[in-house]
Amino acid sequence: MVQTEPEESTVDTDRPPVGPRRLALSPRWATAAAAAVVALAFAVPLRGLLRYQGPPMEEGFMLVFAERFLAGDVPNRDFLHLYGPGSVWVLAGVFEVFGPSLAAERLVGLAQQAGIVFGVFALALPWGRRVATACGLIALVVIIPPIGLTALAWDGAVALGLAGLAVGLSARRLDDTGTARRRLLLAGLLGGLALLYRPDLVVAVGLAGTAMVWGQSRDRVARLLAGVGLGVAPYLVHVAMAGVRPSVEGMLLDPVFELRGGRSLPVPPSWGELDGFLQRAGVLRSPAWPLPAPATSNQVFLWFVLVIVAAVTLAVVGGRAVRRQPRSHRARVLLTVGAFAVGLLPQAVQRPDTTHFAWVSCVSLGFLPVAIMELSRSPLRRLPPGWRGVVAGGVVAGLLVVAIPHFTFRPYVDLTQQSLGRNRFGFPMSRDGRNFYYGSPEAATAAQALIEDLNALAEPGERLFVGPVDLRKTPYSDAFFYFLFPELTPATYYIEMDPGVANAPDSGLAADVASADWLILSDTWSDWEEPNDSRDFGPDGPNRVVERKFCLVGSYDGYFELHERCDRSAAGR
Repeated sequence: MVQTEPEESTVDTDRPPVGPRRLALSPRWATAAAAAVVALAFAVPLRGLLRYQGPPMEEGFMLVFAERFLAGDVPNRDFLHLYGPGSVWVLAGVFEVFGPSLAAERLVGLAQQAGIVFGVFALALPWGRRVATACGLIALVVIIPPIGLTALAWDGAVALGLAGLAVGLSARRLDDTGTARRRLLLAGLLGGLALLYRPDLVVAVGLAGTAMVWGQSRDRVARLLAGVGLGVAPYLVHVAMAGVRPSVEGMLLDPVFELRGGRSLPVPPSWGELDGFLQRAGVLRSPAWPLPAPATSNQVFLWFVLVIVAAVTLAVVGGRAVRRQPRSHRARVLLTVGAFAVGLLPQAVQRPDTTHFAWVSCVSLGFLPVAIMELSRSPLRRLPPGWRGVVAGGVVAGLLVVAIPHFTFRPYVDLTQQSLGRNRFGFPMSRDGRNFYYGSPEAATAAQALIEDLNALAEPGERLFVGPVDLRKTPYSDAFFYFLFPELTPATYYIEMDPGVANAPDSGLAADVASADWLILSDTWSDWEEPNDSRDFGPDGPNRVVERKFCLVGSYDGYFELHERCDRSAAGR
């Protein structure tokens, strides 16, 4: 029997009290207007985001991976890629149509983040347009600041997962018809595609999917599972291209067993200091903020608490609502979103820094106003229906302003000012129409000088290696250099460099270095210090290869070095 509850239709939720009639939008246009408010909030900082500093390795490797795939390279076989192939395939398709560019990649990132925000918005609509708008705006200020518009696999996976939940939950309200079955098939497909981006999202997708179809007929459950099967089926193509062993090592063994020691941080985060290196680097630039705020390290700790509390609150309140009203559609939505949020928590715990917190709490904090409405139903009932959502959203927004403004509202305001031409932060490096933005003007100037020298010396088809000056430690890399020199072949499997992986004794890094014609070695990350295994030194073999086989071409203000194979320079370079 299909469970429906027509009295919870979104059409009437925000209808004003009976009185003198004024000009009013139809329900469809009212919902469109609410969505337009959220879209405007995306548009305001967009100009600043498109020319904002990019994370040199993460955004760099996404740009390079997509282009290398178009050149015939395969993730896990030809370069390290710790996630599913979906994000690389999609970005490669965009590059094939529009050409490889930073702008194209960032617009894909914008689409992914919009998918998250409007996914939260759509799921909150049963409680009214005003609370849905508040939920969307909160999700927006949480997800945008940490890593800009970088088209990372996680954002795409969460967006697809939320879309699958919205479609699948809508099917619960339909009679047992072909339309309902088609929607469940589509919901499963979207969930499967989320796993094609990030296989580690399986916990969130599994928990939410179970909550969504619990009590439904076997036929409906089968349709959902069939859709999931269709979504993950392309993994067969990937494994056929990359091979079984490289696929297992790259997507399972490396991220789960090899990477954790060099990327983990204390749980919970330290109260009085910042544990993550990139977190400490980020606070070197602190835009003005007019309101009192806790110390930045205190905010990181508070955010960790909020991530857990918000997710658990959604799940508990949703579970109680379902027990109280088992036929309620809204209760089922809240339970399902809560299950999804709980399933995302491992991402926040495995490396508790603000980027990972944002990836998780964009859902849990974004949807928290709905839980507040459910918890506070009696006190809020005195307010007009639409204003209940405004108050609930204001409570969560106020919580962000008080507890974690440096990672939410402050950067959002800063990006808005940059869009208006004020306090611009992002210094360009360019070559042949390609560009990338660095966060330090001095490092960007040094990199540009290196780019010009290498441009004058290198020949198409030669091999380029990018890594740290001391190759015994591989905590990070300036992978964007590969994107700026697409005619040079990356000389290493480790375009993305991770501690304990690239510098492992059996990584083959020394052989990669020996195969290169050119080396770009960065001193930017030499003082990387975190309370984990990234402090450990690997073999010295790669450094000895540099000493024996390469000659220094130039050193650039202490940030970068350019080396050429000595036998090539001796031959007349």
